[in-house]
Amino acid sequence: MTSLWHAYLKASLILRVSIALVLGVAVGLVGGESVAGWLAPFGDLLLRLLQFLIVPIVLFTLMVGINQAEPGSMGRRGGRVFLYYLVTTALAIVVGLVVASLFEPGQGLSLADDAQVSVPENPGIVSVLLGIVPDNIVAALAEPNLLGIIFTALVFGLALLKLRHSEHQHALGERLYGVIEGLNAATMKVMAGILQYVPIGVFAIIAETVGQQGLATILSLGNMVTVLYIALAVQLGLYCVLMLAFGVPLRDFFREARTPMVTAFATQSSSGSLPLSLDAARRLGLPQSLYGFSLPLGATINMDGAAIRIAISAVFAANVVGVPLDLMSMVEIVLIGTLTSIGTAGVPGAGIVMIATVFAQVGLPIETVALLTSIDALVGMGCTALNVTGDLTGAALIARREGRARAPATSSAGEQP
Repeated sequence: MTSLWHAYLKASLILRVSIALVLGVAVGLVGGESVAGWLAPFGDLLLRLLQFLIVPIVLFTLMVGINQAEPGSMGRRGGRVFLYYLVTTALAIVVGLVVASLFEPGQGLSLADDAQVSVPENPGIVSVLLGIVPDNIVAALAEPNLLGIIFTALVFGLALLKLRHSEHQHALGERLYGVIEGLNAATMKVMAGILQYVPIGVFAIIAETVGQQGLATILSLGNMVTVLYIALAVQLGLYCVLMLAFGVPLRDFFREARTPMVTAFATQSSSGSLPLSLDAARRLGLPQSLYGFSLPLGATINMDGAAIRIAISAVFAANVVGVPLDLMSMVEIVLIGTLTSIGTAGVPGAGIVMIATVFAQVGLPIETVALLTSIDALVGMGCTALNVTGDLTGAALIARREGRARAPATSSAGEQP
């Protein structure tokens, strides 16, 4: 038993996670809902462990990163991050519309008379922007409100930077920075331990999801799922083209990014996968002052996978009701979908909110969302994995643009540093 445990620890994390993924699918298909219920606590434990790390890792990583940056560089870098998120979100919707128009998902299906769907209220962009500034820091940390945590880390990180460059309070600032740096290092050690549980949690989550969905559900809307994954693959290909154009080594990138990608696929949580994304960025040699800001922000507002889902769902709904989208409707979907993906940041059920908002604007029946709920988990897996990949791609591109990327770490992803 001891030798088996040592062999498990010595194997690379991505190998363990990949095996867990395959075993999870097999066990879920064979065991069905009974196995899904039994394994659910093990998957919940992984999600809890990852969420347990979110607050300290965002706070300390961002504060340390700010204090490693050149004074005055945050504004320029933040502008580049926002521009990247805006452009790639719009591009993702265009990709989704083009692929869906080619394959026409939803043809031959009809809407049931009693189809209903509960849609959470869309808070709108203004509400989200106001929510960036928390009225209670403790509440922001407890929720956790990622945008509020980022704002808190930025404010206190910049204040610490000012202290360290102050003539009279330099020593105080350095002592405080040493404490924050130590807490950041301790957080990384905790994460290294949690990484050992990731394959077990991934196995449990995949088995539970497949067991609950069942093969019949997957096959009934298989066309929709297939089209969506084709669009996700096209968007991933565009990321690769961009990285090649900027000189980002694809082999190094995917060696480190694959663990957060697979974990995001299993957990369907961009924020839950954030600790692994931050670790991957560190191993890629990206500047902490960049990824400490861009990745937490991207986990909240940059949702390229969700944007593709909006586009394909719109074409799907139009085909179900027998009213194909015209060019103006598609342009409207690109514009509204891009803004909506930011305006619903951090909202529970954000995917449904986005789709319902776009449907309402272009005149598609919201009831068609009910047809998509049965495959929500299968769709969410791929979309979340792409969300995380897009965030890491943006950080890598901006680092290359600034000439700040170091040589990637030589250890395999997930091994303890």
